[in-house]
Amino acid sequence: MRFRIEEDKLGQLQIPQEAYYGIGTIRSKEAFQLTKHGLSRQMIKSLALVKKVAALTNKDLKVLDSKLCDCIALSCDEILNGRLHGQFLTDVLQDGYGYGMDANSTEVVCNRANEMLGGKKGEYTYCKLTDVNMLQDIKETVVLAGKLTSVKLTKKLIAENKKAFNAISNKIDNKKISKDSEVYLQFQSVVETLKRDTKRVDKAMDAVKEFCYGQYINLDGLDKNKYLDRFIYNLNENATEKYTMNRNYYSASNNLECFMTLSASIKNLMINFSRSMSDLKEITKQGKIVFPNVQDINVSAGDLLFDFVKQVSFYIVGNDLTISRAIEAGVLNDNPFIPVVLASLFESINLVRRTIRTIKEKVFEIMEINE
Repeated sequence: MRFRIEEDKLGQLQIPQEAYYGIGTIRSKEAFQLTKHGLSRQMIKSLALVKKVAALTNKDLKVLDSKLCDCIALSCDEILNGRLHGQFLTDVLQDGYGYGMDANSTEVVCNRANEMLGGKKGEYTYCKLTDVNMLQDIKETVVLAGKLTSVKLTKKLIAENKKAFNAISNKIDNKKISKDSEVYLQFQSVVETLKRDTKRVDKAMDAVKEFCYGQYINLDGLDKNKYLDRFIYNLNENATEKYTMNRNYYSASNNLECFMTLSASIKNLMINFSRSMSDLKEITKQGKIVFPNVQDINVSAGDLLFDFVKQVSFYIVGNDLTISRAIEAGVLNDNPFIPVVLASLFESINLVRRTIRTIKEKVFEIMEINE
């Protein structure tokens, strides 16, 4: 393998010649090999989207060359379309604020843009790291990317929830079960609980879609309101959801409370879903619902599937506590625990979605009902 040499204030390091990441990524990876889990694919895309929006805004305000902006935006588009994700190496738990993940995204975008302009990786001849990071603050970039990711993942969870309660409704309707029977009433309770909690999760996303930006950016004489107007315009032009900007940095929307609220709604959904599955487990013992086993062991299918849901619920409660304590530890507009908040929240959302999908596929869609 061929290498190139990159240098920072700490010294020199060897970087694989063909790598789009650089020395900042390697520093973070070597210092923080904690969970051995990388960034989620959606977080990688969100970081790229923020970089693209910033570049477009800087071009609009004529502080970034148009051709250079186009290459940065195209580099970001490639990441948004699923390319270069293997170049993101930093751990989900890393330095406070997420300096490592920001450095990783900046280096990948910059090296790809530089390559498009005829330069070599690591030389930053035509596109510099400061071009990709122009008029940005790392804390704000990571929090905004975290909000974009939270919304994307939560929408997938909501879609899975809808599939689950539709699967139950279709099954009990097709079987023409008496509406006075215990089985019908129990499944209706599951549907109503899941619908109610899904609405609460959806409502919790409203605060996540509001963000603060620009507090720590040195605009060098540019009109701040004009900059922020263009930034939110470009964000909403390129994001799939509509976002609003709160320019009061001392409002509740600036801290990480929105992540805590979303986490709490997801925790409650998981607890209620787990409780409902405990009720269904009792019905399986009575032989009123039957479905195939999932493992070749001498344990009932109900024990295997419904008890696993409870384990996930325990896990989600732990993640929610982690998020609450990390947010509690913030002071004024500062919170160095952003990485653990985002890592825990993303894990919870994905775990709940996969759990509900498993029960939908292994129970709701294939169960036989005996009144």
